[in-house]
Amino acid sequence: MIRENAPVVGIAACMRTINERTLHAVSERYVLALIETSGCLPLLIPAIGSRSSALALLDRLDGLLLPGSPSNVEPRHYGGAESQSGTVHDPARDATTLPLIREAVRRDLPILAICRGIQELNVALGGSLHQRIHEIPGRLDHRSRKEATTEERYGPAHSVSLTPGGLLRKLAGVGEIMVNSVHSQGIDRPAASLFVEAVAADGQIEAARLESARFVVGVQWHPEYKPGENAFSQRLLAAFGEACRDRGSRALGESRAA
Repeated sequence: MIRENAPVVGIAACMRTINERTLHAVSERYVLALIETSGCLPLLIPAIGSRSSALALLDRLDGLLLPGSPSNVEPRHYGGAESQSGTVHDPARDATTLPLIREAVRRDLPILAICRGIQELNVALGGSLHQRIHEIPGRLDHRSRKEATTEERYGPAHSVSLTPGGLLRKLAGVGEIMVNSVHSQGIDRPAASLFVEAVAADGQIEAARLESARFVVGVQWHPEYKPGENAFSQRLLAAFGEACRDRGSRALGESRAA
């Protein structure tokens, strides 16, 4: 059960059309991971895009979670080539999250960015993306098999090496961990302000952190999938929750002092 004074974490929603109805949607896995592992209260942030600014929501948040999605960041945001036919995009989410990330970083709000989230984080801070990693010579196919079950899709797929001196290396207590892999896009040129936390055997960047921040961490895999069965996922989500609690406590103290 969440404590009464639990930190509030905003989760960026996607714009989806299901049965001819337009929805602002977030997978339940992220909601439950925040509640059960991070000890935080989730608040969905609609993909309102250019209709209205979502920045005012940050006044009410102690953290920000950028979840994965079937959609990809539009390449115009990082100067990339035009997307291939059939690529799924979510311009409303892009228009919502990219300015939200920049403002959250300015306010030193804790951020956990997962899959599409780490791509958004990198683009928001000035980096670029590979649109189709599997087409790059020498790279692994980081996508899941179309016929795979959910259990297979989010099961261990490949190892990543954790950077010595990095936060993830400290949390893991080892230099290498196994992760799942369900993405076609990934970081190409990392933003100058990001510290590379993990790399796959093919050289693909799998995690990054903003060194100057309280807690701004992005991972290309999905720690929200059954975190109770993965010790590292538990530690990562718990560390994010602790950063949000610390931020909330400090903000409360500052408001009382004022």
